[in-house]
Amino acid sequence: MTDRASARAAKDALASRFAADPGVAAVGLARQAADYVVRVDLTEPGAGARVPADVDGVRVVTHVIGTVRAL
Repeated sequence: MTDRASARAAKDALASRFAADPGVAAVGLARQAADYVVRVDLTEPGAGARVPADVDGVRVVTHVIGTVRAL
């Protein structure tokens, strides 16, 4: 079971790692069943290959949301 503090630390590590990656739109936390996971929103499917499956034992899930544009 992953607690919120562990997931937050993993999120911070991934956010720093992918801050300048144009294929990554956002990095955040999500709940799946009783666990916290790190959710990485991608602008393109190919960017998912660069995202690890877990960080320090915290599962990472990806979702392709497409290009983010200002309104």
